[in-house]
Amino acid sequence: MQDLSLHILDITENSIAAGATVIEITVNEDSRENLLTVTIQDNGSGLEEKNLKKVIDPFYTTKESKRVGLGVSMLAHATREANGTFDVQSKKGEGTKITATFVYDHIDRRPLGNIVDTIISLIATAGSRFDLVYKHCKNRKSFVLDTKEIRQDLDGVSLSNPEVLNRLRKEIAEALEEMKEG
Repeated sequence: MQDLSLHILDITENSIAAGATVIEITVNEDSRENLLTVTIQDNGSGLEEKNLKKVIDPFYTTKESKRVGLGVSMLAHATREANGTFDVQSKKGEGTKITATFVYDHIDRRPLGNIVDTIISLIATAGSRFDLVYKHCKNRKSFVLDTKEIRQDLDGVSLSNPEVLNRLRKEIAEALEEMKEG
């Protein structure tokens, strides 16, 4: 995968497949500390303790229909390429938290990519199956989008409604642009 937004999409799809009803994606860009941290946390089925170390093995998967599980191992590899760290915490029946931390200005750090399209794709997929919380912090500025709150404000209109998605796309893009300027 060429950019981090695709890794985020892939890992979040794992959360959906694990039956998560709440998924939190946090992107923290801290140029002062020279770190970029991506955290994906869910309340899905979680992993047994014995499988935690296996999750970064490309030949391990919990999906019965697949023989390999490249998503998590590829993200772990991307962090190592950029002199970063990778951590998986999980508890069976409670969920999983994946944290990938990169050296921000490392020459081999993959670009964040089109995070706006990634988040919009996930919102369109969400429907009422799960709530998505997207937090993006850049230095001391932050933006939070919570589909549970948005769904309440929409009063019955679907999150996958094209007008809603376009409004959210614009809102996210503007918030990220404001963070760049500061």
